[in-house]
Amino acid sequence: MLGNGPESGPGSGPEPVTIRAAGPFSGPLLAGLHADAFPPAERWDAPAMETLLSMPGVVAGLGWHRAAPVPRGFIMGRVVADEAEILTLAVAGDARRQGLGHALLAWLADQAARRGAARLFLEVSAANPAAQALYRGAGFAEIGRRRAYYPDGSDALVLSRVPAPHPALSPP
Repeated sequence: MLGNGPESGPGSGPEPVTIRAAGPFSGPLLAGLHADAFPPAERWDAPAMETLLSMPGVVAGLGWHRAAPVPRGFIMGRVVADEAEILTLAVAGDARRQGLGHALLAWLADQAARRGAARLFLEVSAANPAAQALYRGAGFAEIGRRRAYYPDGSDALVLSRVPAPHPALSPP
């Protein structure tokens, strides 16, 4: 379930989802989840994750279904001035298409809105229709394209939406 603060509350997926803020020493866990979700050329290692987590304005949330004993996905974003960017979203293969990605997106949109962001941006591979469907279903629209952006030569679609506090995450 998604919820208030670093914990979570009523989710939109088939199973209740828990989301908690990742701490500054979550690099190895995030790197493991990233490796489970991305091809070798696109994986971020633990030192890279720890460097990002130490940067001002960076926030990350770990997510899992209540029945799972460990996190099965995470999202990391950065808020600078009135803009926010999703740096990465990773969901383990065995946890996909169960609402976890959508819950993580809602959590980060809420975090961005609470920190004053007026726009939320991300890049997604033109060769990844599943991720594109997730983002479009969450209200993102294409605003640009970066040619041959990814290691496999695929273009990056630049998507954007207005972040809004998630009703289930708002204080009572």
